[in-house]
Amino acid sequence: MTEYGRGYGSEPWHPEDPLYGDQGSSRGQEQQPQWDGQQAHRYPQQQADPYAQQHYNGGWDGAQGGQPPYDPYDPYGQQPPADPYSGTNPDYYAAPDAYPPQHQHPQGMQGQQGMQQQQQYQQPQRPQHPEPHYDEGTGAGDDWRADPGPREPEPEHAFFADHGDDDGRDDLDPREEGRGGRERRGKKNKKNKRRSGRACLVVTLLFAGAVGTVGYFGYDFIMSHFGPAPDYEGEGTGEVQVDIPENSTILQMGLALKRAGVVKSADAFSEAAIDSKKDKVLQPGTYSLRKHMSAASAVELMVDPKSRNGLTIREGLRSGDVYKLIDTKLHLKKGTTKGVAKTEAKSLGLPSWAKSASKLKDPLEGFLYPSTYSVGEKAKPAAVLKQMVARANQVYEQHDLEGNAQKLHLESPMQLLTVASLTQAEGKYKHDFDRVARVVYNRLKPDNTETYGLLDFDSTVNYARSQSTLDTGSVDDLRNFNDPYNTYKFKGLPPGPIGNPGEEAIRSAIDPAKGNWYYFVSINPEKTLFAETNEQHERNRRIYLKEQEKAKQ
Repeated sequence: MTEYGRGYGSEPWHPEDPLYGDQGSSRGQEQQPQWDGQQAHRYPQQQADPYAQQHYNGGWDGAQGGQPPYDPYDPYGQQPPADPYSGTNPDYYAAPDAYPPQHQHPQGMQGQQGMQQQQQYQQPQRPQHPEPHYDEGTGAGDDWRADPGPREPEPEHAFFADHGDDDGRDDLDPREEGRGGRERRGKKNKKNKRRSGRACLVVTLLFAGAVGTVGYFGYDFIMSHFGPAPDYEGEGTGEVQVDIPENSTILQMGLALKRAGVVKSADAFSEAAIDSKKDKVLQPGTYSLRKHMSAASAVELMVDPKSRNGLTIREGLRSGDVYKLIDTKLHLKKGTTKGVAKTEAKSLGLPSWAKSASKLKDPLEGFLYPSTYSVGEKAKPAAVLKQMVARANQVYEQHDLEGNAQKLHLESPMQLLTVASLTQAEGKYKHDFDRVARVVYNRLKPDNTETYGLLDFDSTVNYARSQSTLDTGSVDDLRNFNDPYNTYKFKGLPPGPIGNPGEEAIRSAIDPAKGNWYYFVSINPEKTLFAETNEQHERNRRIYLKEQEKAKQ
């Protein structure tokens, strides 16, 4: 009979036992008879009382021979693996629950020799993560005593892992202990240290970046909300013209100066104006300033009479009157500026559509835009006129005179500008401009049966005569006055504007009110009466005359 080893835990191998070895091996075929003869008498007893041979009260005496009693709570107390060719158990790594309870082997080691072997293998090495064997149909792998092995730890991200090497093994097999195992463990520790160092470096860099970002934006927030406003230094250089619209606040003035490159920020200008207590003195108008000025210098230049040198042109003022104001401002001989305008008109920056007009009394009429201008005592008349024309071009481009003239079926932007000048002169009050502009357009209609295409405006006669009066004479006398600006005699619009209209009149000319009015008369500053027929207009005239008589009393 072939022996496969002696001592505690050794059992003959049988090919029909599903818990043992490979049934296809030649050694299994050898021992089949031995299984039938030796094991048949033990398994029935085990099934009946698996603990019948276990005695715990007196322990086990090695002198009695055989093997120590089987401990059901220590199913792994078996011999360690040995050389399979020496006769020891080759199936040590089978599932721990695959071994039935052991009894004294008839051929086991006796006495002191058995005790020594038991002590030698009292704590055998357990295999790494044993896998319990399950056999379908037999239930051999369902023993409640089977040890499922230690739980696998939750997987950790490889970047932050402090253990495990490249092949995913956390611990070396006990059989791999020795110099080679220590070397591999040392390499693994070095890799872990390098990986931990990289992780710490990345976390440190991220933290430093976050702190730097918060610090930068925090500083920017503090400076923008609580720090001083950005400002230039000094008096500035060059020259730039800035227009400050009517009713502008201090902040709006600062924004206009910032857009023109005069000051660095609107807040700096506002602070300088308020600190100097000159915010109430600043007035709208056109100023000749310098670029990159400090806010305080800009404020001083705008409020100081000596440095401001403001020249104000009111709305509706004729060009002849503007020339007189310039002469007075520059201490020039009377008529000097008028002569410059006549000889240098083409070089002052007029738009192309203005140069094509004919029969004009003054080519600059309508282009000396009403505003306040900064004019120094040493300025030249041509420079002042050029400044006013530039301002007019800017406003007219904003209101798109060319495009709106086409929408209104006018021949040119010059005609639209002329309608605006008539609205400014005849309207007298801004709240009437929309309806006065409608009266102009109604009288220009070809099917007009009230005035038959004639405007019949006294303002055009006064312009032709270079006067300003309400007594222009009888209608019969006016019909005989031969002048292209006489709208009592010549149908349609006069050759050009009769004054320099402001922005309100321009807007009304572009977008007049809707109505069939052909006549109007102003009773007082708060009331103007409009009529669709001549009869209604005569009735309104009588009301006007009564109001005039009351005013004289």
